[in-house]
Amino acid sequence: MKLGYQLNMTQTQKLIMTPELRQAINVLQLSALELNNFIQDQLLENPLLEVIDEGPPVNSETADEGEKFDIEWQEYFHDGSDLGYRHQTKEAIPFEHYVPQTPSLEDFLEEQLRYQQLNDEDIALVQFVIGNLDAWGYFSFPTQETALELEVSPEKLEEIVRLVQTFEPDGVGARSLSECLIIQLNKKNKLTPLLERLANEYLEDIGLGKLLKVAVALNISVEELQANVDILKKLNPKPSAGFGSNQETRFIVPDLLIEKIDQEYIVLVNDNFTPRIMVSEVYKEIINNKQEDDLTKTFVERKLHGALWLIKSIEQRRITLYRIANALIDIQRDFLDKGKNYLLPLTLKDVAQKVEVHESTVSRAIANKYVQTPRGLYPLKFFFSSGINNNTGKKVSSQVIKKTIEDIIFAEDPKEPFSDQALCDLLVNKGFKIARRTISKYREELGILSTAQRKRY
Repeated sequence: MKLGYQLNMTQTQKLIMTPELRQAINVLQLSALELNNFIQDQLLENPLLEVIDEGPPVNSETADEGEKFDIEWQEYFHDGSDLGYRHQTKEAIPFEHYVPQTPSLEDFLEEQLRYQQLNDEDIALVQFVIGNLDAWGYFSFPTQETALELEVSPEKLEEIVRLVQTFEPDGVGARSLSECLIIQLNKKNKLTPLLERLANEYLEDIGLGKLLKVAVALNISVEELQANVDILKKLNPKPSAGFGSNQETRFIVPDLLIEKIDQEYIVLVNDNFTPRIMVSEVYKEIINNKQEDDLTKTFVERKLHGALWLIKSIEQRRITLYRIANALIDIQRDFLDKGKNYLLPLTLKDVAQKVEVHESTVSRAIANKYVQTPRGLYPLKFFFSSGINNNTGKKVSSQVIKKTIEDIIFAEDPKEPFSDQALCDLLVNKGFKIARRTISKYREELGILSTAQRKRY
């Protein structure tokens, strides 16, 4: 075997993920609010970008990559293009849309503390308890260890916790769910030995719907037990419910709006929360100045290159979302006209072929985004669901199956609730080919309790 050196020439193709392409992909999968935050960050990093209130139509050209940026700077500044969005006049927001901030549980309890006649030491202890309530409004610190750290007696700390438990809302400051329920029953003058025992010993069995087992253990009728369980279910297991928190309230902002006008559906890309950006003309003189040093010109050109790519990425995101929404309207027209029962099974591939993009592009475009339709607010992923064959061989969306399950359970006799097998048989009789384990999966996804937990006596 002869060994030696050879020089060969081969031709290969490679896909290189450039920083600009990564940015375009990142922008595509951002929601409306995330895009707003991203643009704000870019405004801080890129001095060539600025926010505008109005401007002419978008007019961006693709910039070549490389060390030398082959962009017609003179033409860009000459034609007055801002590469931003068209100006949209924002409507005045009605006064009733402004919602006051909900007070936190801690603020509400602090307000009640002001009316207690306590010494400074007790006030400090009460504030400690209030400040260490968990997300449910419980005080879960161990009494002995906490008292030792605070350098007070366990009896004193217990006295302070009992004081907090007299505050509103009922049940606040409890150490457990059982104590929370008992506090509420006591304040409502409904506490009985039976209810106290149920709260202390049988909450787990009650939660699992094992009322027959509990009735036998307590030697009472299941009807009497059901009546007492109904009293427990009317209590609030989370005293903190209804109060705000120190965290900012997050609202869902739809990225797309679908409106029906004269029997036709119109798509609007919601960019009211997206700042209109343009390239600042302040840097025109730097680019035009032949006496400017090369380092400064290179810096400005790089920043301008990045600004153009950002604006182009934002506009491409808008176009992609618009096209996907129109494809959804064409495919899911019956859903928009008639409701959930007419939702069709849909895959990413179906939309990708219709829009003429890759499946991964559709996947990124619909991620974490919502659309406001005449039928309500939905995540874009809602329109993409698997299908189940019916007797005719036609596929039916899983969302339709879930809606059917909800309707059946809503109309069932609570004393004889349907089992998963019974639900399966009913759906098979309606023409759906579905397995019992699929019924169980869909029921759990809908948050519907099991047969034993739904049963009433």
